[in-house]
Amino acid sequence: MELLLLGLVAALVWKLYQLKRSPHDAPLRSVTLCLVCAALSYPVAMPGGASGVDTVAGHGTAKLIQNVLLLLAVYFLMCFYLYSSADEGAGRRRARKEAGVVAVVAVAITVAAESVPREVFAGSFSTADMTIPQIAFFYGGAGLYLTYALGMACRWTRRYARMSRRPHSTGLWMAAVGLGAMAAACAIRAVIVAVRWADVDVPEPLMAAVAFLLVASILLFAVGITYSGARARISSLRLWLRHRRDHRRLAPLWELLAEAYPQNVLRPASSAALDRWRARGVHRRYHRRIVECRDGLVDISPYLLDEDDSAVLGIDSAELAARLRRASARIGEGLPAPRRAVPLAMAMGSDRQSDVTQLIAVSDALRDAA
Repeated sequence: MELLLLGLVAALVWKLYQLKRSPHDAPLRSVTLCLVCAALSYPVAMPGGASGVDTVAGHGTAKLIQNVLLLLAVYFLMCFYLYSSADEGAGRRRARKEAGVVAVVAVAITVAAESVPREVFAGSFSTADMTIPQIAFFYGGAGLYLTYALGMACRWTRRYARMSRRPHSTGLWMAAVGLGAMAAACAIRAVIVAVRWADVDVPEPLMAAVAFLLVASILLFAVGITYSGARARISSLRLWLRHRRDHRRLAPLWELLAEAYPQNVLRPASSAALDRWRARGVHRRYHRRIVECRDGLVDISPYLLDEDDSAVLGIDSAELAARLRRASARIGEGLPAPRRAVPLAMAMGSDRQSDVTQLIAVSDALRDAA
């Protein structure tokens, strides 16, 4: 139960972050509300939360709140797909009709729960007396609606999964399997209710297996809807770590060039606190350092070229590092530039990544020589 709640909370935090960035996104708002209802239902279902609610509002209130929240969760899940449909107007009309259906079911199970003594309604699904019609209707009605809504959501998810590409399709398939398993678990529970209403005993291991299936399927669904976003965050983290590492590896080259040409060191656009804070970001510092190194290499190029060199410098990193040290010493002595500055073509290629790779190699050579 704790693992499931942790997964739901993680998914909810991620969707709340996305909703903050896109507050007018109706499908995103629906899936966020779905997770809010699902996450709120579990503390109420836990022994401590249920006993606290029942102590204040009477026995069975926690169970009623939990089931209503679950009904709302699957309703908002359906709304996500309805708002995502190509015909937005038809989707909104269908969402209003589904709202009426879930309202009728919620009112019906509430009336059923309130029509029996609180003591009878106390207990769990496995211990409830299903021979009482109101109790059987409470669990059976909620279970049938959950089966319907989850089945429809599973069908729509599979359709979107077939239309999508990785990694989105992977997450959608996981969510579809989770939804299908949830629908199956709710259907089995509805059958169990009918069997027990007929005063037939159901084996305890079967009910435990159904409960485990329900928990596992909800966790799989939560993982599925956050899979693509989590992968994107992991990729972003890897890029952040690489830029941070490369920024540090460029330090020897940058320090040599910045000492020779301090005017090439870029400053924030303004002295405002926000601009200074943004300028300290890893990606900004990384790209700024590359630009500063390239500008410095252009400025120092007259001191790097020998008499027999052309404007294009195609030497290896160790030789270029040695020339940079000699050029820095000449600049420190105040010697004038012997020729005009020219752009340098790196030996590893002309694309940006090859350029960065060679800059890092030169910087590493400078560090090793030091």
